[in-house]
Amino acid sequence: MKEECLLCRAQLEYLETDEVMECAICHKKENSKTRCTSGHYICNACHMDGMDAVIGLCLKESSKNPFEIIMKMMDLSFCHMHGPEHHVMVGSALLTSYKNAGGSIDLHQALIEMMNRGKSVPGGACGFWGACGAGISAGMFVSIISKSTPLTAEPFGLSNLMTAKALEQIGTVGGPRCCKRDSYLSLLAAIDFVADHFKVKMEKSEIVCRHAAQNNQCIGKRCPFAKADH
Repeated sequence: MKEECLLCRAQLEYLETDEVMECAICHKKENSKTRCTSGHYICNACHMDGMDAVIGLCLKESSKNPFEIIMKMMDLSFCHMHGPEHHVMVGSALLTSYKNAGGSIDLHQALIEMMNRGKSVPGGACGFWGACGAGISAGMFVSIISKSTPLTAEPFGLSNLMTAKALEQIGTVGGPRCCKRDSYLSLLAAIDFVADHFKVKMEKSEIVCRHAAQNNQCIGKRCPFAKADH
């Protein structure tokens, strides 16, 4: 069985309405639509346990390529095939490569802010909110570098535009979910957006998926990052 439930690896199921569920790890009770077919529920906090390693990784990075950075995050033990950790990872990879490419930010503080914001976007937002957390993370990145608030003018517009462009790419490919694919699409959209609007040129590289074997819902050749022989 490919990775689904973090405890028993059973397939996930999504309910039409919220139910009160108890996390099988920390025993916190909260409303959710997601559990595995064996009845296990894992809360977002437990799913992202260990993700603080992202900040240390990013502060040591010199790459201007967010793909190189996020690939290193994906190799760490906290990162699963799918999950809300990607809602932090996309923005963190972009902040780091933006800084390394000449962007003027306090990277440490920006990463802490990205962690706090990204963790607030729950797993399943892609299907239930109509807004994938990876795309939202790209918008959070632009919000941070532009110092956007609900009362700013241009930064407000830019951060929403960034989210819209990332979500457009994600929506054009369509579902079912793939956190890796949606992360890559968001990074591509952000690299071009930042070059146009902030005149900072991050680097990009060709991406060939190396996670298809772990994804029960892989869309195969319909994925823009599929191997040629997949």
